[in-house]
Amino acid sequence: MGVLITETAAREIKKVITEQKMPEATALRIGVAGGGCSGFEYKLEFDVNVNEETDSVREIHGVRVAVDKKSSLYLDGTEIDFHEGLDKRGFVFNNPNATKSCGCGSSFSA
Repeated sequence: MGVLITETAAREIKKVITEQKMPEATALRIGVAGGGCSGFEYKLEFDVNVNEETDSVREIHGVRVAVDKKSSLYLDGTEIDFHEGLDKRGFVFNNPNATKSCGCGSSFSA
């Protein structure tokens, strides 16, 4: 199944790529690293050095997405959305593999 990105999140990602004048081959790298208050932290960054042998690479709503094989174990089925409201603005991770997450939503345990 892999990682899913909503159309709203894809629009925001494409907007950032355009505004920052990033190369056309730029991918959104989604990953997991140890840390945070719940054990793992989500990582989002832009990357032009995607390796199709070590990364799972897909295009979703016009956004090139790369997930390293290790992170994909923790992110399978995760939906990334973008929320823009009066109370908060940013990317939201809906991860069915998370058994616990912190209040800020940027870390989880699995």
